[in-house]
Amino acid sequence: MHFAFSTVVGRSIGSVGRCRRGALCMALAASLAAAPLACGAQSAAAPVAGSSDTPAIAGAPGPTAAPSPSAPDDTFLLTIFLRHDESKPLPKINDQLRAQGFFKTFPPPGIEVVSWYVMMGIGQVVTLRVPASRLREVNRAIESTAWGGYRTEFYPTYDYKAQAQHMRATDGK
Repeated sequence: MHFAFSTVVGRSIGSVGRCRRGALCMALAASLAAAPLACGAQSAAAPVAGSSDTPAIAGAPGPTAAPSPSAPDDTFLLTIFLRHDESKPLPKINDQLRAQGFFKTFPPPGIEVVSWYVMMGIGQVVTLRVPASRLREVNRAIESTAWGGYRTEFYPTYDYKAQAQHMRATDGK
């Protein structure tokens, strides 16, 4: 079973866009709960990431976090772009985030942080493993503590590294 999600979520701006983005994320979360392989689980034919018989993908980032063995089947990856407000210097952004409780609230307790990078010129890029039932909680943490310091974009994602390595190994011959 393969899952393809090619729609980019989060490009809309304004309250209508936020509503549409929230509805899309909720619909995706519901579909992910019904399709466990969409959450990064590997098919029997796919090689295990990091195994010695799979070639590395040129230009790919370092090791990715594999789904934890105890991860519930209803989880999905959510990548959040926290774009800096360039009208404010970093100390003012951090002061605002601190005053709004961002550092205490985000991510909500029990939500796994898969990666958290600073992307120069953009801001921060955070990937979380989120149980579908807790999507609203993650969204509310962002809405109530990050806005003002960051502009936000949300992208439902999945781990494709093992499948890409398999395709390169088998289709490249």
